[in-house]
Amino acid sequence: MCRCICHVIRFTQRAFTVISPPQVIPYTGPIPGGLHPGEIIIIQGTVPPDADRQIDLSSGCSTKPRSDVALHFSPRFKGSPRVVCNSLLQESWGQEETLHQLPYKCGAPFETIVLVRRDVFKVAVNGNHLLSYKHRIPLNRVDTFSISGKVRVHAVGYIPTSAIYSESGDLSIPYKGSLLKGLSPGQHITIKGQVSVYPHSFTVNLCNSRTENIALHLNPRMKSGVFIRNSYLSETWGQEERELPFFPFSSGEYFEILILCQPHQFKLAVNGSHLFEFRHRVQDLSSIDQLEIMGDLDLTDVKLW
Repeated sequence: MCRCICHVIRFTQRAFTVISPPQVIPYTGPIPGGLHPGEIIIIQGTVPPDADRQIDLSSGCSTKPRSDVALHFSPRFKGSPRVVCNSLLQESWGQEETLHQLPYKCGAPFETIVLVRRDVFKVAVNGNHLLSYKHRIPLNRVDTFSISGKVRVHAVGYIPTSAIYSESGDLSIPYKGSLLKGLSPGQHITIKGQVSVYPHSFTVNLCNSRTENIALHLNPRMKSGVFIRNSYLSETWGQEERELPFFPFSSGEYFEILILCQPHQFKLAVNGSHLFEFRHRVQDLSSIDQLEIMGDLDLTDVKLW
Protein backbone atom coordinates (compact mmCIF):
# COMPACT_ATOMS: atom_id res chain seq x y z
CA MET A 1 0.00 0.00 0.00
CA CYS A 2 2.73 2.46 0.91
CA ARG A 3 4.67 1.88 -2.30
CA CYS A 4 1.53 2.13 -4.41
CA ILE A 5 0.37 5.46 -2.96
CA CYS A 6 3.82 7.05 -3.13
CA HIS A 7 4.00 6.05 -6.80
CA VAL A 8 0.56 7.44 -7.56
CA ILE A 9 1.39 10.83 -6.05
CA ARG A 10 3.61 11.67 -9.00
CA PHE A 11 0.61 11.53 -11.33
CA THR A 12 -1.99 13.50 -9.37
CA GLN A 13 -3.13 16.88 -10.59
CA ARG A 14 -3.16 18.38 -7.11
CA ALA A 15 0.51 18.74 -6.15
CA PHE A 16 2.24 16.60 -3.55
CA THR A 17 3.17 19.26 -0.98
CA VAL A 18 6.61 18.88 0.53
CA ILE A 19 7.63 20.69 3.71
CA SER A 20 10.85 22.53 2.92
CA PRO A 21 13.27 22.39 4.58
CA PRO A 22 12.27 18.98 6.00
CA GLN A 23 11.61 18.57 9.71
CA VAL A 24 10.36 22.15 10.22
CA ILE A 25 7.88 21.57 13.03
CA PRO A 26 5.40 22.93 14.03
CA TYR A 27 3.90 23.11 10.56
CA THR A 28 0.56 24.61 9.55
CA GLY A 29 -0.68 24.92 6.02
CA PRO A 30 -3.87 25.16 3.96
CA ILE A 31 -5.45 22.11 2.37
CA PRO A 32 -5.78 23.03 -1.32
CA GLY A 33 -9.47 23.20 -2.14
CA GLY A 34 -10.53 21.90 1.27
CA LEU A 35 -11.37 18.27 2.04
CA HIS A 36 -13.83 16.06 0.17
CA PRO A 37 -14.94 12.44 0.53
CA GLY A 38 -12.47 10.03 -1.06
CA GLU A 39 -9.43 12.26 -0.59
CA ILE A 40 -6.26 11.21 1.20
CA ILE A 41 -3.71 13.02 3.36
CA ILE A 42 -0.27 11.42 3.66
CA ILE A 43 2.40 12.23 6.25
CA GLN A 44 5.82 10.63 5.83
CA GLY A 45 8.61 10.93 8.38
CA THR A 46 10.72 9.32 11.09
CA VAL A 47 9.99 8.82 14.78
CA PRO A 48 12.80 10.29 16.99
CA PRO A 49 13.78 8.67 20.32
CA ASP A 50 11.96 11.35 22.35
CA ALA A 51 8.89 11.39 20.14
CA ASP A 52 5.53 12.95 20.80
CA ARG A 53 3.33 14.57 18.22
CA GLN A 54 -0.15 15.54 17.15
CA ILE A 55 -1.95 16.06 13.87
CA ASP A 56 -4.87 18.47 13.59
CA LEU A 57 -7.37 18.92 10.77
CA SER A 58 -9.08 22.20 11.52
CA SER A 59 -11.29 25.02 10.29
CA GLY A 60 -8.80 27.84 9.84
CA CYS A 61 -5.66 28.54 11.86
CA SER A 62 -6.76 31.12 14.42
CA THR A 63 -5.19 30.92 17.89
CA LYS A 64 -7.38 33.52 19.66
CA PRO A 65 -10.05 32.28 19.63
CA ARG A 66 -8.72 28.87 18.70
CA SER A 67 -10.10 27.40 15.49
CA ASP A 68 -12.40 24.41 15.64
CA VAL A 69 -10.55 21.10 15.20
CA ALA A 70 -12.33 18.35 13.27
CA LEU A 71 -9.71 15.68 13.98
CA HIS A 72 -7.08 15.83 16.71
CA PHE A 73 -4.86 12.75 16.27
CA SER A 74 -2.33 12.36 19.08
CA PRO A 75 0.02 9.36 19.49
CA ARG A 76 1.17 9.14 23.15
CA PHE A 77 4.53 7.51 23.80
CA LYS A 78 4.85 8.20 27.52
CA GLY A 79 3.12 5.95 30.04
CA SER A 80 0.74 3.50 28.41
CA PRO A 81 1.33 3.65 24.61
CA ARG A 82 -1.87 4.79 22.93
CA VAL A 83 -3.47 7.02 20.32
CA VAL A 84 -5.97 9.67 21.41
CA CYS A 85 -8.47 11.32 19.05
CA ASN A 86 -10.78 14.23 19.78
CA SER A 87 -12.45 17.36 18.37
CA LEU A 88 -12.45 20.98 19.51
CA LEU A 89 -15.66 22.97 19.06
CA GLN A 90 -15.97 26.59 20.23
CA GLU A 91 -12.75 26.15 22.27
CA SER A 92 -14.13 23.14 24.16
CA TRP A 93 -12.74 19.62 23.77
CA GLY A 94 -15.20 16.79 23.30
CA GLN A 95 -15.08 13.21 24.55
CA GLU A 96 -11.71 11.54 23.92
CA GLU A 97 -11.54 8.35 21.90
CA THR A 98 -8.54 6.23 22.93
CA LEU A 99 -6.96 3.31 21.12
CA HIS A 100 -4.62 1.35 23.39
CA GLN A 101 -2.07 0.45 20.76
CA LEU A 102 0.73 2.40 19.10
CA PRO A 103 1.98 1.46 15.62
CA TYR A 104 4.92 3.91 15.67
CA LYS A 105 8.40 2.78 16.72
CA CYS A 106 11.18 5.08 17.91
CA GLY A 107 13.88 5.51 15.27
CA ALA A 108 11.75 3.97 12.52
CA PRO A 109 10.24 5.62 9.44
CA PHE A 110 6.47 5.88 9.16
CA GLU A 111 3.72 6.73 6.72
CA THR A 112 0.41 7.90 8.17
CA ILE A 113 -2.56 7.99 5.80
CA VAL A 114 -5.84 9.74 6.57
CA LEU A 115 -8.64 8.66 4.25
CA VAL A 116 -11.62 11.01 4.19
CA ARG A 117 -15.08 9.43 4.04
CA ARG A 118 -18.50 11.09 4.12
CA ASP A 119 -19.04 10.08 7.75
CA VAL A 120 -15.60 9.19 9.15
CA PHE A 121 -11.85 9.72 8.94
CA LYS A 122 -10.02 6.42 8.48
CA VAL A 123 -6.39 6.35 9.62
CA ALA A 124 -3.78 3.81 8.49
CA VAL A 125 -0.13 3.58 9.53
CA ASN A 126 2.48 1.84 7.39
CA GLY A 127 -0.21 0.24 5.26
CA ASN A 128 -2.36 -1.13 8.11
CA HIS A 129 -5.73 0.25 9.19
CA LEU A 130 -5.52 1.78 12.67
CA LEU A 131 -8.82 3.50 13.52
CA SER A 132 -11.97 5.24 12.32
CA TYR A 133 -13.17 8.55 13.75
CA LYS A 134 -16.69 9.82 13.05
CA HIS A 135 -17.05 13.43 11.94
CA ARG A 136 -18.14 15.85 14.66
CA ILE A 137 -17.67 18.96 12.51
CA PRO A 138 -18.99 19.33 8.93
CA LEU A 139 -16.35 18.24 6.46
CA ASN A 140 -16.81 21.32 4.27
CA ARG A 141 -15.41 23.48 7.07
CA VAL A 142 -12.05 21.64 7.20
CA ASP A 143 -9.37 23.58 5.31
CA THR A 144 -6.17 23.53 7.43
CA PHE A 145 -3.62 20.88 8.34
CA SER A 146 -1.10 21.17 11.16
CA ILE A 147 1.44 18.92 12.84
CA SER A 148 3.40 19.66 16.02
CA GLY A 149 5.54 17.93 18.63
CA LYS A 150 8.81 16.03 18.40
CA VAL A 151 8.78 14.30 15.06
CA ARG A 152 10.82 14.41 11.84
CA VAL A 153 8.50 15.04 8.89
CA HIS A 154 9.84 14.56 5.37
CA ALA A 155 6.68 15.27 3.39
CA VAL A 156 2.98 16.00 3.62
CA GLY A 157 0.82 15.19 0.61
CA TYR A 158 -2.73 15.41 -0.64
CA ILE A 159 -4.27 13.00 -3.13
CA PRO A 160 -7.59 14.21 -4.60
CA THR A 161 -10.82 12.28 -4.48
CA SER A 162 -11.20 9.01 -6.27
CA ALA A 163 -13.52 10.31 -8.98
CA ILE A 164 -15.39 7.02 -9.41
CA TYR A 165 -18.85 6.93 -7.89
CA SER A 166 -20.62 3.58 -7.67
CA GLU A 167 -24.25 3.72 -8.74
CA SER A 168 -25.17 1.18 -6.04
CA GLY A 169 -23.06 2.91 -3.39
CA ASP A 170 -21.00 -0.21 -2.71
CA LEU A 171 -18.68 -2.74 -4.34
CA SER A 172 -21.23 -5.44 -5.09
CA ILE A 173 -21.02 -7.38 -8.36
CA PRO A 174 -22.01 -6.46 -11.04
CA TYR A 175 -20.30 -3.13 -10.33
CA LYS A 176 -20.99 0.03 -12.29
CA GLY A 177 -19.17 3.26 -11.51
CA SER A 178 -19.22 6.71 -13.09
CA LEU A 179 -15.96 8.46 -14.02
CA LEU A 180 -17.15 12.00 -13.45
CA LYS A 181 -14.76 13.75 -15.83
CA GLY A 182 -13.88 10.86 -18.09
CA LEU A 183 -10.29 9.74 -18.49
CA SER A 184 -7.15 11.74 -19.25
CA PRO A 185 -3.47 10.82 -19.73
CA GLY A 186 -1.62 10.20 -16.47
CA GLN A 187 -4.58 8.81 -14.57
CA HIS A 188 -4.59 5.42 -12.87
CA ILE A 189 -7.44 3.07 -12.11
CA THR A 190 -6.82 0.49 -9.39
CA ILE A 191 -9.10 -2.51 -8.94
CA LYS A 192 -8.54 -4.72 -5.90
CA GLY A 193 -10.38 -7.94 -5.23
CA GLN A 194 -10.39 -11.69 -4.90
CA VAL A 195 -11.07 -14.30 -7.55
CA SER A 196 -13.94 -16.64 -6.71
CA VAL A 197 -13.12 -20.15 -5.49
CA TYR A 198 -14.64 -21.81 -8.57
CA PRO A 199 -14.10 -19.17 -11.27
CA HIS A 200 -14.79 -19.19 -14.97
CA SER A 201 -13.96 -15.56 -15.88
CA PHE A 202 -14.57 -11.94 -15.08
CA THR A 203 -14.87 -8.76 -17.14
CA VAL A 204 -13.72 -5.16 -16.78
CA ASN A 205 -15.07 -2.60 -19.26
CA LEU A 206 -14.14 1.06 -19.71
CA CYS A 207 -16.97 2.47 -21.75
CA ASN A 208 -19.18 5.38 -22.76
CA SER A 209 -22.41 5.58 -20.73
CA ARG A 210 -24.29 7.32 -23.55
CA THR A 211 -23.51 4.71 -26.19
CA GLU A 212 -22.71 1.00 -26.20
CA ASN A 213 -19.07 1.70 -27.07
CA ILE A 214 -16.42 -0.10 -24.97
CA ALA A 215 -12.99 1.51 -25.25
CA LEU A 216 -11.23 -1.22 -23.26
CA HIS A 217 -12.66 -4.69 -22.66
CA LEU A 218 -10.67 -6.93 -20.30
CA ASN A 219 -11.72 -10.57 -19.94
CA PRO A 220 -9.44 -12.95 -17.98
CA ARG A 221 -10.61 -16.55 -18.36
CA MET A 222 -9.31 -18.66 -15.50
CA LYS A 223 -10.17 -22.10 -16.90
CA SER A 224 -8.29 -21.57 -20.15
CA GLY A 225 -5.63 -19.17 -18.81
CA VAL A 226 -6.43 -16.62 -21.53
CA PHE A 227 -6.65 -12.85 -21.01
CA ILE A 228 -8.74 -11.24 -23.78
CA ARG A 229 -8.39 -7.51 -24.62
CA ASN A 230 -10.66 -5.84 -27.13
CA SER A 231 -12.97 -2.91 -27.88
CA TYR A 232 -16.58 -2.68 -29.01
CA LEU A 233 -17.21 0.30 -31.28
CA SER A 234 -20.15 1.10 -33.56
CA GLU A 235 -21.82 -2.21 -32.64
CA THR A 236 -18.77 -4.20 -33.75
CA TRP A 237 -16.06 -6.05 -31.80
CA GLY A 238 -12.51 -5.26 -32.89
CA GLN A 239 -9.45 -7.47 -33.17
CA GLU A 240 -8.76 -9.49 -30.00
CA GLU A 241 -5.39 -9.25 -28.34
CA ARG A 242 -4.23 -12.29 -26.32
CA GLU A 243 -0.43 -12.21 -26.04
CA LEU A 244 0.67 -12.52 -22.42
CA PRO A 245 3.96 -13.18 -20.58
CA PHE A 246 2.08 -15.08 -17.84
CA PHE A 247 -1.45 -15.49 -16.51
CA PRO A 248 -1.76 -13.60 -13.21
CA PHE A 249 -5.06 -14.82 -11.70
CA SER A 250 -5.71 -17.92 -9.57
CA SER A 251 -8.76 -19.40 -7.92
CA GLY A 252 -9.49 -17.79 -4.56
CA GLU A 253 -6.46 -15.48 -4.73
CA TYR A 254 -6.25 -11.74 -4.03
CA PHE A 255 -5.29 -9.45 -6.93
CA GLU A 256 -4.63 -5.80 -7.66
CA ILE A 257 -5.06 -4.49 -11.21
CA LEU A 258 -3.47 -1.17 -12.12
CA ILE A 259 -4.54 0.49 -15.39
CA LEU A 260 -2.49 3.50 -16.45
CA CYS A 261 -3.98 5.77 -19.10
CA GLN A 262 -1.24 7.20 -21.35
CA PRO A 263 -1.64 9.54 -24.36
CA HIS A 264 -1.64 6.70 -26.90
CA GLN A 265 -2.31 3.54 -24.91
CA PHE A 266 -3.39 1.82 -21.72
CA LYS A 267 -0.73 0.01 -19.69
CA LEU A 268 -1.84 -2.73 -17.34
CA ALA A 269 -0.12 -4.39 -14.40
CA VAL A 270 -1.36 -7.06 -12.01
CA ASN A 271 0.08 -7.45 -8.52
CA GLY A 272 2.89 -5.06 -9.38
CA SER A 273 4.02 -6.84 -12.57
CA HIS A 274 3.56 -5.30 -16.02
CA LEU A 275 1.46 -7.42 -18.37
CA PHE A 276 0.67 -5.56 -21.60
CA GLU A 277 -0.19 -2.36 -23.46
CA PHE A 278 -3.40 -1.70 -25.38
CA ARG A 279 -3.34 1.13 -27.91
CA HIS A 280 -6.30 3.48 -27.77
CA ARG A 281 -9.05 2.76 -30.27
CA VAL A 282 -11.12 5.64 -28.84
CA GLN A 283 -9.24 8.92 -29.22
CA ASP A 284 -11.57 11.11 -27.13
CA LEU A 285 -10.54 9.82 -23.71
CA SER A 286 -12.93 12.18 -21.91
CA SER A 287 -15.83 10.23 -23.44
CA ILE A 288 -14.80 7.15 -21.42
CA ASP A 289 -16.99 7.85 -18.40
CA GLN A 290 -18.06 4.48 -17.01
CA LEU A 291 -16.37 1.47 -15.40
CA GLU A 292 -18.12 -1.90 -15.36
CA ILE A 293 -16.92 -4.99 -13.49
CA MET A 294 -18.73 -8.33 -13.48
CA GLY A 295 -18.12 -12.04 -13.21
CA ASP A 296 -16.47 -14.43 -10.76
CA LEU A 297 -14.81 -12.11 -8.25
CA ASP A 298 -15.35 -10.08 -5.09
CA LEU A 299 -14.27 -6.43 -5.09
CA THR A 300 -12.52 -4.79 -2.14
CA ASP A 301 -11.55 -1.41 -3.64
CA VAL A 302 -11.89 0.63 -6.85
CA LYS A 303 -10.11 3.97 -7.32
CA LEU A 304 -9.32 6.52 -10.01
CA TRP A 305 -6.23 8.66 -9.38
